[in-house]
Order: sequence, then C-alpha cells, then structure tokens
Amino acid sequence: MSAPVETLRQGAAALGTALSDKQAEQLLAYGTLMLKWNKVYNLTALRDPASVLTHHLLDSLAVVAPLQREWAGKGKLLDVGSGGGLPGVVIAIMRPDLDVSCLDAVAKKAAFVQQVAAELELSNLRGLHARVESLTGSYEVISCRAFASLPDFFNGSKHLLAPGGVWLAMKGKVPSDELAVLPEGVVVFHVEQLTVPGLDAERCIVWARKETT
Repeated sequence: MSAPVETLRQGAAALGTALSDKQAEQLLAYGTLMLKWNKVYNLTALRDPASVLTHHLLDSLAVVAPLQREWAGKGKLLDVGSGGGLPGVVIAIMRPDLDVSCLDAVAKKAAFVQQVAAELELSNLRGLHARVESLTGSYEVISCRAFASLPDFFNGSKHLLAPGGVWLAMKGKVPSDELAVLPEGVVVFHVEQLTVPGLDAERCIVWARKETT
C-alpha cells in the first residue's frame, strides 16, 4: 500500500472514521487535483502532497465523525467560503447521503469544485458562485472553515438555516472573543476540541443552532 494511502487511513482511524478503498482513492485524487489546478485557481498556499494531506484532507476529515453524531440523516449541507472545497468536498466524499454545495464568492473556486465533482463522479457535490447574503434556499447543516468571524458567519447565513438545522464552524483555537458577541437568536451548544494527526495546531468546532422560542 502506498505511503499516502496508509497515512490517510491511519489518520482517519485516529479521527474515528473508517475509509473505504474508494473514499481513500477519491480523497487522494482530490488532493492531487488541488495541487494540479492550484496555479490557475490559487486554491492553497501549500505546495506539496504531504502537507495537503495533513493540513487539508485530515483537517477536514476531523469533522466527519462529529457531523455524523450531530446530523446522522440525509439533508443539504452548505459550505460557506469554501474556497477549493474544504471541508465540503471531503464531507461529500464521506457522506453520500448529504447533498453538499460549496459556496464561494470567487467564480474560479466554485468552478474548481464543479470540476472535482465531475472528475470524481460525486453526484452529491456542486460548486456555487455567489455571496452568502444573496443566496436563497434552506440547508440542514451550514459549515465553514477559517471563514469570517463567527458573528459574520451566523448573521450572513441565518436566513439559509433550515428549522432544526445546525451550524458547524471550524476554527483554530477557541475563539472566546467571538463567542462573547454572538448575534441574537443564535445559541452555541458545543465547542469541541479536535486533535488532527500530523497537525501541530489547535483546532475546534463551534456548533450552534437557532434559539427556539
């Protein structure tokens, strides 16, 4: 077995997620596409496969088990400010039961996600070019990774969260300042610390939902 597959499998296992052969293959193919198209689309500052594997693939895989716990059923997921599709593409590979839309204000980045969906034959994935404030629709899960501040993220996407839906915000260290100024009507119900194999950095997920009256 090639080293990257082994690293990916071990990392996923440490994160409580088992990969099928096809999922491992798709994840690595996605990492390869990201590096291949990087010069054209400016998707990542990283230039080598090993760091893409830890900083992008495993970092995004870290949300899969927590997401399964918080939203086990079918639904639509919107990944806001998705860039090259993180964590949206990884979630689409791991959760075929979720309909994943990767939203970015930069047309080229949304086009890249469309390219990935076509090449990896992910019928549950699409790239959307729009600003979150102007988007319409309803989504059970709204995610972001290193996007805007939490208040901006919640305010910008509040009109898109389906009744009973959840927000999943990936952050570095716990953003205490942002948590202190949450918009009205938004309740953070869990801040979950993550340990990403091979990544020497703090990571957490901020889980939130709309306040029920």
